[in-house]
Amino acid sequence: MKQTFAIGIGGAAGQGVATPGDIFAKIFSRRGLHLNAYNAYQSIIRGGHTFLTVRTGPEKVTNMGDRIDLLIPLNQDTMDRHLGLLSGGASCIYNSDTIKPGIAANGVQMCPLPVSELADITRNKVAQNTLAIGAGLNMMGIGFSALEEVLTEQFKKKGDAVVAENVAVARAGYDYAAAHFTAFASPIPRTENRTAILSGNTALAMGGAAAGVKFYCAYPMSPSTGVLHWMAAHARQAGIMVRQVEDEIGVINMAIGAAHSGVRAMCATSGGGFALMSEGLGMSAMMETPVVVIDCQRAGPSTGVPTKTEQGDLWQMLGAAFGDYPRVIAAPLDIGDCFKLIPEIFNIADRFQCPGIVLCDLLLSEGRLSVDPRELDFYPAIDRGELITSTNGNGADSAVSLNGNYKRYKITDSGVSPRAVPGVPGHIHTAATDEHQEDGVLISDEFTNPIKRRAMMEKRMRKVAGIESAVPPPALSGPPHADVTLIGWGSTRGVIEEACELLNEQGIAANHLQIRWLVPLHGEAILQILKDARHTIIVENNYSGQFARYLRSETSFVPDGNIRKYDGEPFMPHHIVEAVKEQLAGNTNLSVPAHEIMV
Repeated sequence: MKQTFAIGIGGAAGQGVATPGDIFAKIFSRRGLHLNAYNAYQSIIRGGHTFLTVRTGPEKVTNMGDRIDLLIPLNQDTMDRHLGLLSGGASCIYNSDTIKPGIAANGVQMCPLPVSELADITRNKVAQNTLAIGAGLNMMGIGFSALEEVLTEQFKKKGDAVVAENVAVARAGYDYAAAHFTAFASPIPRTENRTAILSGNTALAMGGAAAGVKFYCAYPMSPSTGVLHWMAAHARQAGIMVRQVEDEIGVINMAIGAAHSGVRAMCATSGGGFALMSEGLGMSAMMETPVVVIDCQRAGPSTGVPTKTEQGDLWQMLGAAFGDYPRVIAAPLDIGDCFKLIPEIFNIADRFQCPGIVLCDLLLSEGRLSVDPRELDFYPAIDRGELITSTNGNGADSAVSLNGNYKRYKITDSGVSPRAVPGVPGHIHTAATDEHQEDGVLISDEFTNPIKRRAMMEKRMRKVAGIESAVPPPALSGPPHADVTLIGWGSTRGVIEEACELLNEQGIAANHLQIRWLVPLHGEAILQILKDARHTIIVENNYSGQFARYLRSETSFVPDGNIRKYDGEPFMPHHIVEAVKEQLAGNTNLSVPAHEIMV
């Protein structure tokens, strides 16, 4: 397996868990290391348990991993909950003034810090955090200058005195560790990699800016709120109009209105907010107005577990609005893909004048990952489709329309009609939520004409074939003719990939099929890939096996087994490895792993 190092920092909300994580992340990134960070927290401002995992290494790190190498408990609760996760070679740095050590496994080094002796805790309430950072970096073999640089950046706005105080506290922890603790067997390496650390929400927002989004609106709903934060902070610089709206009904209608005027418009929410957007999506489909909606899934139903992750909204997306209409639904595979997917889905939505839905989740939205900036195209190809923006006929032949014969919903072989931006001379039509004829006039204003209704319905649905052609089918990763084929969708890719590596190392040949495009599904291609698979298992973060049910409904394919998790926490690699072994031994065909990190 690749070399990684994982730090777990835990405490109550308000104890400053995030700041040490940010400092470690910056230092690791500047050493050319990859990292993955995941914060398990509660939906209260103060109190409640928070546990942040930062995993780093010289190669790509795709998930939170299976082990903790360094535990930093900021309170007794964290010590009690998580010390049992440490195994030989790991260490625990803690405030010996306030925290009692538990019974650790053999080979675990307990590192008590006499915080009140090393720092003036009356002046610095979070001195234990800074001392632990200094001690930890010493044990990792990282020079103090790297920490001094980051602390200077962190506190420079508060003045030189605050910078000097925090640097001195960190130095005390660093030196104390050098004198009293044993360093880790393998120092943290340095590479020449240069990566940026992004959250999924930041990547989604930046992808929107790169795609040419000019209007963004949202009602704050975790875990999607970070998209709104980035958009609001960069609105002027990126030339994007950003609006916080009173509710999600207003959000979707406002986004569709902006898109109808000709700009690329985007909004984001979570499952509960998306439920309010459903009727609006139907309007987008009937008016053939392209709009992109991001759903950042969290554990439901209702408000559910607001700060926990799940893949539970798939069937809500599949059934959004009523009636039949063309759409495209995609699930990003990692945080870098959150960026890449947005321009792609906008091009498809524009070309086929239909809604595009991005099915993300809290694991990606609020997680952080190191991404190579060279993999991100900040100037992607933009395809606006049959969009007419002037009388010169941008995107479509407008000569006919100047004679008064513009047909917004013209029946075509592809199902795609010319779309004029309102206000272009000679291009006038009616846009409404009722069924209509080619010029937009409602058929109910004439009489409910079944022939025209059927023709318009078939016109819209002919887009489906074009969308299928525009979207690539999935591909199998790993050795052919494997003992087991794992099937996942969206954010589970990274953890499934690592589980496959572990299985292959243990003599169980494993390969992997990850689904990114959910609608269209490319069912025939999936069946072709799976026809020779020896043993298939679908892995997903929900109770009922929503993707397994969807795949069966579209293809009649039934896997040999399922691995499902629905406790609000993401999969760890060993969850999948152990479940695969259990199922290959014939003990079960449904595994539900329990999460050891109790949060």
